[in-house]
Amino acid sequence: MNERFSASGLMNPFFPDEVTFGDKGVTFTVKKLFRSTDNFVFYSDISGVEIENSMFFATIRVIPRMRPEIIINNFSKGDAKRVKELILQQVQS
Repeated sequence: MNERFSASGLMNPFFPDEVTFGDKGVTFTVKKLFRSTDNFVFYSDISGVEIENSMFFATIRVIPRMRPEIIINNFSKGDAKRVKELILQQVQS
């Protein structure tokens, strides 16, 4: 599975956060003005996924085992829901 989701360009048009699905795990890219952070997590290391909805956008919180949670912002509600579904499908199988 090789799917990629990007955060909305309305809130941060130059540096949107990204979620990229691979065969063994998922990569979360959090971009800032002068730096970016890539966090790769194996599917087996994910213990939970939470979505926090606001009026227009959603925040995805991924809770890996033995690591701090990963927070990615400004996704459309539909994309956030799809990301959660894909992660949970991979975690369960």
